[in-house]
Amino acid sequence: QVALVESGGGLVQAGDSLRLSCAASGRTFRTYSMGWFRQASGKEREFVAAITYGGSYSDYADSVKGRFTISRDNAENTVYLQMNSLKPEDTAIYYCARRKSGPVLSTIPQDYDYWGQGTQVTVSS
Repeated sequence: QVALVESGGGLVQAGDSLRLSCAASGRTFRTYSMGWFRQASGKEREFVAAITYGGSYSDYADSVKGRFTISRDNAENTVYLQMNSLKPEDTAIYYCARRKSGPVLSTIPQDYDYWGQGTQVTVSS
């Protein structure tokens, strides 16, 4: 079993920054690509960012490109999401997830098999 635990969410003002963390259990963290998704109230879950198992490649939703950065520390079994220049439309529950086996980054929730419980990010205007 794999457990993913997100932290770092909170209430901030527009223009502020937050760094989300996702701590993973298990010895195989470094062999899987990871992703961040978010779900706003009344909306479907949407892709935010993903990173390959070695950290060499990443992908972002157009809505966060240039503002968010995904990274990982395989020695600490942790993946991060640095969020800068936050906007009210970034308000959502943020989830980290483990990509199913495969080298290709994915933006599709169905391609991820383990999910954290989520952390709330609220951005006030």
